[in-house]
Amino acid sequence: MRKSDKRRSSSLLGNSARVPLKALTTAVALAVLATTGPATADGPGRAPVADPAQTTEPGYGVEPGDGQSHEPGVDPTPERPPTSEVSWLSFPGGVFAVDSLGRTVRYRACDGDTGRVADPTMRVAAGVASGAVVVGGTAYRYRMPLVGRSEGTLEVIQRNRPPTPLTGVVVTSPQPPTDPVAGARLFPLSGQLARVVADASLNPAGVTVRDLSGRYGDQQIAVNGSLRPKAASVIKLWILVELLRRVDCGQVFLDDGVLVTPQDVVGGTGQLQFETFPQVVTVRRLAQYLIKYSDNVAANVLITYLGGFAPVNALIDSMNQRSTILARRMLDSAAAQRGEENYTSPDDVVSLLGAVWDGEILTPASRDLMIGFMREQTLNTKIPAALPPGVPVAHKTGDLPDASHDVGYYLIPGTETAVAFLTAGPMATGDETVRRMARTVYDFLVTPVDGAVEE
Repeated sequence: MRKSDKRRSSSLLGNSARVPLKALTTAVALAVLATTGPATADGPGRAPVADPAQTTEPGYGVEPGDGQSHEPGVDPTPERPPTSEVSWLSFPGGVFAVDSLGRTVRYRACDGDTGRVADPTMRVAAGVASGAVVVGGTAYRYRMPLVGRSEGTLEVIQRNRPPTPLTGVVVTSPQPPTDPVAGARLFPLSGQLARVVADASLNPAGVTVRDLSGRYGDQQIAVNGSLRPKAASVIKLWILVELLRRVDCGQVFLDDGVLVTPQDVVGGTGQLQFETFPQVVTVRRLAQYLIKYSDNVAANVLITYLGGFAPVNALIDSMNQRSTILARRMLDSAAAQRGEENYTSPDDVVSLLGAVWDGEILTPASRDLMIGFMREQTLNTKIPAALPPGVPVAHKTGDLPDASHDVGYYLIPGTETAVAFLTAGPMATGDETVRRMARTVYDFLVTPVDGAVEE
């Protein structure tokens, strides 16, 4: 779908891309960070830093207020560095994340995961972070521009073996536009969406939109893009991406069977709850139902299959998505009462959707499978209901009594767009706010330069 498809393919995930974590070769000091993230998740935490003032980057959107939410159902902005200070390198089979403010890095690929590691000697100069760490006897020497769409390099060094050089595209959130002049044509949409958000008096709302087609220079805009409501079923997208990442690595096969027992059955959305158990269900069907029916049984079974919350949170951390966390299973009311909750933001959702579309986190085959599942979505009362019949979309909803979301892709030929519409507050009015935002984006996208709406 994108130029990046030419550099990514499943064939790139062979042995040449796998680097075993073995022998020590260089003496570089390291310190693995303590897990200081939310106590509700068993995934890796983030190093605490002073909370920076929330500002709007020119050209990326509208962020009214002080950046801190005090609305019910919205988690306060976490004390983490701004996304302009972090980037990650996408290479065949893995990622290498850099936090230049916290001086930390993380290597996560088919062959292993270092966890979040401190590099106190990291050098940051002229918009480039560089340094080296040693983990488990393997050295990682990196040079990472802090500008998206540029080229970064990583060298993996093991004893008695030639160094393995890895080169790839640098990913930031947001990614810079490929054509700022064309991107400027998307800016008026920010004002239109800001008015919809302002009108939603009962529902704190946030929206992030990213052009994927090049028509608007791959520009991203946002209104309250850092809003952090409960994720509801939108969190299932990260579960799916982690699963498909393992498929790409050859660690999981879609035809593998997973035993589902009566103890796994929960209510809410989904179809598996109506079947007879125990039975063996294929990974492919679990993945499909996870999205197509927003199946809560499939979600919980896959969380267990993947090894708990930690692997999904490791994926999130490796992509520097600082507002998202998986902290409880679906329909776990006891965990919710203890304050264990899943959260995300419009910016993080579009960061994930953009990386999937560009082939930066999944192979083209797995990306196409994921988008295919999203096109099969059966819960269509928000984005599809707001658009004219037949407009192609691939999306994922999220619903709680105090949250209403819809996120995904507008697949209008020549104007493909990633969107994330998130709200907190009463679900009924949130649904309507999502529909208004969805229609506002659609009307803008199909409006030619002369202002007449295309039929």
